[in-house]
Amino acid sequence: QVQLVESGGGLVQAGGSLRLSCAASGRTFRSHIMGWFRQAPGKEREFVASINWSGTGTYYADSVKGRFTISRDNAKNTVFLQMNSLRPEDTAVYYCAAEVWGRMVAGLKSEEYDYWGQGTQVTVSS
Repeated sequence: QVQLVESGGGLVQAGGSLRLSCAASGRTFRSHIMGWFRQAPGKEREFVASINWSGTGTYYADSVKGRFTISRDNAKNTVFLQMNSLRPEDTAVYYCAAEVWGRMVAGLKSEEYDYWGQGTQVTVSS
């Protein structure tokens, strides 16, 4: 069993920055794709960013492209989401997800992932 734990959320002023972290448990943990999703009140869960094993393949939602950066440290089984130029519309619960079987390249859909964290709240004030 794999457990994912997100951290780094909080309250930030518009234009500010936050760095989210997601730590995966397990001595033999491997993930082909790590992804970040978010869900705002009254909204469906949406894709934010993903990254492949080597870190050379990344994908971003149009709404965050140029502002957010996803990265990973495989030695620590950790994925990061650096969020800059935050906007009130970025307010949501952010979820970390892992796909471990190498079944796809991009991981753009939530149903493609095998494990999920419990989420961390990000609130951006205007």
